[in-house]
Formats: sequence, C-alpha cells, structure tokens
Amino acid sequence: MSPTICLATKDTLRWPKAAGHFWVFLNWALGLRALGCRVLWLERVTPDFRADEIPNLILDLRRRLEAYGLKNCLALSWETEASVASDAFDGCLTLEEAREADLLLNLAYDIPVVGFFRRSAFVDIDPGLTQIWIDVYDMKIARHDTYFTIGETVGQAGALFPDCGLQWHYTPPPVHLSIWPPSTAPSTAAFTTVMNWWGGWMEYKGEAYDNGKRAGFLQFLDLPRRTTKPLELAICLADNTGDREMLCKYGWRVQEAWHVTSTPWDYQRYIQNSLGEFSCVKPSCVRLQNAWISDRTLCYLASGKPVVVQHTGPSRFLPDRSGLFRFRDIDEAAQCLDAVATDYNRQCRLARDLAEKHFDAKVVVSRVLEKALD
Repeated sequence: MSPTICLATKDTLRWPKAAGHFWVFLNWALGLRALGCRVLWLERVTPDFRADEIPNLILDLRRRLEAYGLKNCLALSWETEASVASDAFDGCLTLEEAREADLLLNLAYDIPVVGFFRRSAFVDIDPGLTQIWIDVYDMKIARHDTYFTIGETVGQAGALFPDCGLQWHYTPPPVHLSIWPPSTAPSTAAFTTVMNWWGGWMEYKGEAYDNGKRAGFLQFLDLPRRTTKPLELAICLADNTGDREMLCKYGWRVQEAWHVTSTPWDYQRYIQNSLGEFSCVKPSCVRLQNAWISDRTLCYLASGKPVVVQHTGPSRFLPDRSGLFRFRDIDEAAQCLDAVATDYNRQCRLARDLAEKHFDAKVVVSRVLEKALD
C-alpha cells in the first residue's frame, strides 16, 4: 500500500498571491503524488489571522490545490480561538486526521505538531540561515527522525556555519518535470526573475548586513548596459517609486510581481515566456557558500530556459557554464549572458538536461522517502 505523506507547508494560506512561494511546496506535492502517495497539505491557522478573512483564504488555497489534482487534501492545524462558520471547513481535514499519515515531511520549520506524527522528517530550504537561526537565535525545532537540507555544504567539513549537532542528509530541491515542459519564448523575450525585493538584516560572528535581494542586486545595477539582451525583474515595489526609477534608469525592465505572477499558472506562464533567468542571490548565500540553488531556477531549467545566476559556492554537480551559468561579479555576469545568447538553442537543451538529471521530482522525492521511512 502506498504511504500517506503529510507535507507541512508555510504561509501558502496567508499569502495567496505569492505564487512562487506556493510552487516551492507544490513541486514536492506533485512529486509525492507521482509516486502514488496520498498527499496531505498541512497549513497552520494562527491567532494573528483575522477571523473574517479565514474562509476566503481557505477557499482560495483549496482552489489552487484542486487545479493541480490535489482535491480534498488540505489539512488545518487550528491554533486560534477565532470563531469561523463551520462551512468554511467543508472538504478540509483536521489535524487529528492528518496525524494518521505515515510521515510528516516538514518544510514549515517551527511547527508545534511534530510530536503528533509517528515519523517525521525536517527539510531545510534555507541552508546556512537555518543552522544559524537554530544555533545563534534559538529557533525551536522539534526533534525529527531525519533531517534533510538542500544546501550541499551543510554539515560538511569546512562549512562556514554550525551543524547544530544534527546529521544532515543532502537532497536536491525537486521540480515536477511533466508539469514544467520545455517551452519556446517570443523573440522579444527578456531574461527575467521573480523575487521578494526586500529582506531582513543578518548578524553573524559580529558582522551585520542587509540580507535582502535588493542588496544583492545593487552591485549589478549597470548590467543592462553591458548586454544586448533585455533584463526584467518581477518584484513587489508597490508605491516605492524611488527604487523603480533607479532600476529603470539603469535599463532594467520592472514588472509588479503581483500583477504578472499572482497565481500559480501566471507564475508558470511568466517563466515559460522568458528567454531565460538572470538573478542575484541573497548576500548570505555568497557569504556562507552554501551551494544553494533556487526552486525558481529549477522551473526555468525544466522549461528549457538557460539560467545565469550568482555563484553560491563549490558544488559537486552544478556546472558553471552549461545550461546553468554561475557568475561572481558583473564582468562574469555580462560574459555569461553573451555566452548564452550566442549558443542559445544548445543551452536550452542543456538546461532541460540538467533538470532531468539532477532535479526530477519523482527521483528526488523517492530518495527522500526511502531514507525517511527506513
């Protein structure tokens, strides 16, 4: 009999327009389903939710899940005393029902229900930061049976951050290949990315720095003037006209993310209509050398889109100049964009090949389950 897996997600109920965030968990869920697992999607309803918003948020999340064949899989961890009409929960599972799953796959981090499940596996999707949050900032993570991370250097000799006394098992992040097929972009397409522009400050070993994507991009502001291909950012700037004007002044195209990528299918369409991806990373990825790769980047690769992204440290398998191009400074970034443009069709094939070889959700998730259920 196929196992039932409870996937603990974070803020997919709270942020209905954050489609890229939703896809982080959806690729895991679709990989599980492709393996024949019954998938439960666990979300928290905490006291800071407004009672009058909860029914619509639940309905919206259920609709998004049902669009991908995940009907009646939403389970709620009810952690508020808010009074909500009972029909809002039609089709939802309770925590008591979810806890009967064979495994809790926890991508939500500090959830209070881990101990209710017979087996649990923690999945770290913020390598380096997670370990610092636990070790330095006392983030409380319940005991799990197994610990996974998408950072290649986590728990390895020479890592620039602690392992918290835990045994970490590396797993690549997954992308569900059949739902992200290769696609052809219009001739006017740009290299794009989708991201949160702002981020919090990081302090570690006596050094404090801005860890937002904005800080990462500032040193590359002049890049559009050094390449023949257009560069476009889908970000949430709202009424921040100062940064919008700054980016446009340097030649960046700017889209409001919640206008062009606010649903899972809009997000997918935006990526698949792109020439490829260009993106910088949060400064912590460079400083901590975690060999991180974005789940968003995998969606570009699977779609047959070459990606040019900032180098995050030595990797056992990530290439620097083959479908995936990794740069360290603005000169390398410009060179990588030109290299993709002059060899575009072959780089598209190499991008898809890389996704198939290393990030196929069925293979990735199967290996995680094999270890987590052993």
